[in-house]
Amino acid sequence: MTDGADPHDSSDTKSLKARISELETELADRERDLGVFREELGKANTQLERFIKQIGQELKMASLIQKALVPTEFPNIPGFEFSTKFVPSPLAGGDYFDIFEHEDRFRFGIVLASSSGYSMSALFLSVLLRMTGQLEARKGTPPHQILDLMGKELVPAIQSTEQASVFYGVIDRRGFELTYSGAGRVVALLYSYTNSKVQKLEWTSQPFMKDFAGGMKSDTLSLNPRDRLILCTEGVLQALNPKGEAFGEERLYRAVLAAPRLGVHELRNEILYQVEKFAAGRDLPHDLTVVVTEVKDRVIKLAKG
Repeated sequence: MTDGADPHDSSDTKSLKARISELETELADRERDLGVFREELGKANTQLERFIKQIGQELKMASLIQKALVPTEFPNIPGFEFSTKFVPSPLAGGDYFDIFEHEDRFRFGIVLASSSGYSMSALFLSVLLRMTGQLEARKGTPPHQILDLMGKELVPAIQSTEQASVFYGVIDRRGFELTYSGAGRVVALLYSYTNSKVQKLEWTSQPFMKDFAGGMKSDTLSLNPRDRLILCTEGVLQALNPKGEAFGEERLYRAVLAAPRLGVHELRNEILYQVEKFAAGRDLPHDLTVVVTEVKDRVIKLAKG
């Protein structure tokens, strides 16, 4: 041993070198694990990107199918004029509407539905198609009983978070009476030309969902010349402005009252314009549908019987 050398220094140096070697080994192991993690993360990101792209394509296709299913032509029904508009959302969709004559040509029906998504919309349409024959066969059946039948078909197949709102009305041109029923959050307004007031058509039934309890009923009201029935899906009410505020019913009422003397198409366009102006370029959170029906003043009520 060299004179003056401290044996403890040599021991400490060896321990330090050994510890450094251990740390280097641990660091190398961790870097290797980190490399594996990064590789796996890259694979997961690639799979996620493919999945997102696939979902986006499927939603786009579903939206195109939904849009294709929306009617573009309606029967020519004397004494009534219709104006409709369906605006698809890039975020969520599921609206459907139709206007159809009954076998009794003095009666016609109006259906407007809004589903929570495309899968629920497809389920609703499949039930509606299966029930087409029943709608004809049960031409004297009150609307709420037809919706009860729909509910019995829909509810067993509904998933936990899915739901659908629907309005079904039948207009009898003999007495110009509207008999209607509804489930959920479709908005139905009646504008009276006589007193320039807007009446909301009410119902208490919840949307069709997993725990749907029924309890539906029909109501009947008289229609006068130039009266208008305005139907809107909840996409109108859910439109958001940049502050995150919803368009809501009050703004819808104001839009209807702002154009009382305009034609049926102009009224529809006024509603759409106010929603678009309110949203200020934001995407619609849900499909939006507006259906306006007007009684023409040139029609004289037919005698009952």
